[in-house]
Amino acid sequence: MANEKEAKAVALAQIRQFGDPVLKEESNQARVDDGLRQLAERMIRIMHQADGVGLAAPQIGILRKIIVFHVDGRDHVLINPQITWSSEEKSTQAEGCLSLANLACDVERWERIKVEGEDLDGNHKVYELEGLEARILQHEIDHLHGFMVINRTTREQRRELMARLREMQMP
Repeated sequence: MANEKEAKAVALAQIRQFGDPVLKEESNQARVDDGLRQLAERMIRIMHQADGVGLAAPQIGILRKIIVFHVDGRDHVLINPQITWSSEEKSTQAEGCLSLANLACDVERWERIKVEGEDLDGNHKVYELEGLEARILQHEIDHLHGFMVINRTTREQRRELMARLREMQMP
């Protein structure tokens, strides 16, 4: 149990937090190579140790378009992901973020999406997702473009989140 807590603390320490300038930057295209494969392994390890369901490279300070996520009981890696289709239907639900001290806020997202990108072998991948899985990918892809949930919520919730973050930073 102590080892799990320690592993989680180490993982969370590697994740950039709100206010870090890298989280506002547009990520660069990524090329599949051994370095990217090692990065993906590291990201998956951090995601699991931090009890997350997704992680984008900018969250660990790497401005490359790569995300990892856990759906259908499996880990997935998607390089240069793009949303190529979205439903007209949207829903609003609470979302947390490892880069926002795990605070949650309501975010409106498309209910169904189609995402295309590459896997670690350079193969073209297509995901057609709905519900929570669609929400996870939209959240992680947002990070690649310098957006966080705090940018996607209401002005009122943003003020509340900022107040809570200030409280958490006070000694």
